[in-house]
Amino acid sequence: MMFRVVQFIASSAGVVSTPPVVRWKPLGSGGLSFSSIFAKSSSTSSRAAAFTLVFPVVSARRSGCFRAFRLFASLSESDDGSSSIPSSSAFHTLPQMGKIKFCQWCGGPTKHAIPDGDERERAICTICGKIAYQNPKMVVGCLVEHDDKVLLCKRNIPPSHGLWTLPAGYMEIGESAAEGAIRETWEEAGAEVEIISHFAHLDIPRIGQSYIIFRARLKKPGISAGPESMECQLFKLEDIPFDSLAFSSMLVALNLYVQDIKSGKLKFHFGTINKREGAGPFDIHAHTLDSHVTTDDSHCHSFFVK
Repeated sequence: MMFRVVQFIASSAGVVSTPPVVRWKPLGSGGLSFSSIFAKSSSTSSRAAAFTLVFPVVSARRSGCFRAFRLFASLSESDDGSSSIPSSSAFHTLPQMGKIKFCQWCGGPTKHAIPDGDERERAICTICGKIAYQNPKMVVGCLVEHDDKVLLCKRNIPPSHGLWTLPAGYMEIGESAAEGAIRETWEEAGAEVEIISHFAHLDIPRIGQSYIIFRARLKKPGISAGPESMECQLFKLEDIPFDSLAFSSMLVALNLYVQDIKSGKLKFHFGTINKREGAGPFDIHAHTLDSHVTTDDSHCHSFFVK
């Protein structure tokens, strides 16, 4: 009974982390059950296995007005450009999701079955009957331009500690994607920015994440590293540390940006990042960018938060 009470309290809070981690960052992973979450010092801020998968937000969809909360299990961010539409078989290649063992509402044990009218196996509480749905997480960030340079942050937290990334992180409840990207840029780089346009929407099905990256500009010149960054720096395009980037999503976004600048025409990009079979979770170059679609950037302006 004590275990269930502890689990219920943790799930109701909506956040499970170990100090000094304050918020989740992209590609974090933790234990499958709450007992293993508390046992792992890595918790939500590091990868727990040879491969890592973020288990997304679990919501009470179709089950009444209950708070969504976030579950993580142990499975990782695992990315050039093809314009082909994926075959129908691609839609059946789903990540192996972990088992939710206990109900987040009443603490009861779950069974795993396909509910009536559904097509996937879900965790169904054997006591209250509610269903836990695992949904992808939305990551938002800014590609900040200033004096023909771009802003990067060196991560001060795992995973990918000491590697460079665009300022980005998980959206919070109650904010838009643009608001979240502006907030993350302030928190990680001390930079006040305004959004110029969409730049990229990159889905990573293997880890249950979807990235929205905005082009932005500094409102004022100052930048300073936040608690989650070791340092922040504006890089000329030729000086971007492509060999020291943290994630495949950042590698893809920056490569697309450099290509656009060289072509003299910025675009909005959509694509799916797929890890190559057999590649390790930290090999950010072992990927393909599939279903890559572009739109003229001039059509993507003027409706963002300033």
